[in-house]
Amino acid sequence: MKTSLGIWAFGPMVTRFVPVGYQPAHSYESEPVAEKVHRAVEGLGQLIDGYEFHYPNELSPENLDDVRAALGPDHDVYCIAGGLHLDPRFGRGGLVNPDPGLRAEARQIVREAAAFAGSLGAHLIIWPGGEGYNYPFQSSYVDAWGWLIEGMADAAGVCREHGVKLFLEHKNSEPAMKILMRNIGMCLFVVGKLRAQGLDNVQLNMDWQHLIMNGEHLPEYAALLASEGLLGHQHGNSGWGTFDDDNMLGATAFMETLELALEFRRWGYGSSGERLGFDLYPYTEDQVGAVRRSVLNWQFIDSVAARIDDAALREAQQAKDAVRAYEIVYAALGA
Repeated sequence: MKTSLGIWAFGPMVTRFVPVGYQPAHSYESEPVAEKVHRAVEGLGQLIDGYEFHYPNELSPENLDDVRAALGPDHDVYCIAGGLHLDPRFGRGGLVNPDPGLRAEARQIVREAAAFAGSLGAHLIIWPGGEGYNYPFQSSYVDAWGWLIEGMADAAGVCREHGVKLFLEHKNSEPAMKILMRNIGMCLFVVGKLRAQGLDNVQLNMDWQHLIMNGEHLPEYAALLASEGLLGHQHGNSGWGTFDDDNMLGATAFMETLELALEFRRWGYGSSGERLGFDLYPYTEDQVGAVRRSVLNWQFIDSVAARIDDAALREAQQAKDAVRAYEIVYAALGA
């Protein structure tokens, strides 16, 4: 399975408590995106096959040539991510902003992002983090959902024209306290609405910590999405489950991640070009080291999944025999 990495893992590590970031030497002013890419490629080599960027804040036509030069011939741009949540104009939402003028601007940016991604042969990720509300009584829910679907349809339509996919990514909170598309079910609601319009190039991007925050079991949802042809991309990471930590993959939720690796193998995830992306935010850690450790952790976890006696495990699962299932899993771990 090929890999990709969100270049934001090499940023200044800004938080609302430390606005300059825990690693201010890596601000976008001190270290432009092309330099971040060069540092990543030099430090990670073939562990990472491609990179992901927010549009237009991290990658746009203005810096594309410099970034491509830093990527070199062995790495590609795999995904472009929408960046409306990074624009202060859209503090009350972009696609769902009640101001028709601002909403039109947001939709235009989304169309441009889709066209830019398509011109690179890259897929588009939309994580609508700012599309929601902060208070009860604040939002007109039906209007907001209608506007969100319209904006997503814009993106999917442009992606289809370019032969690339739109990946939807959910999260329950932050920056909007109640993001509209905040769980797998709401993602599937959007997919259904878009399919009804004939837009069938839409799949889901599973950000693991976003699911963990919701109490959504990673392997269960991966299997269900794969069975429906909707498992499009992954953002691998881990965390404590109460905040979007984006910690190193495998640092927590080890058993869930191991079962996820098994489901990937069962469904052949990666065999049609799907990738394991890494969405990491190493607040105080060495950035190259944190990404490298995540990739190596995944390789180990996947190697354990390969050693599981799947036929025996399936038999145990048919009987819902948890004791036998764990005997098989722990045997693969060397017990």
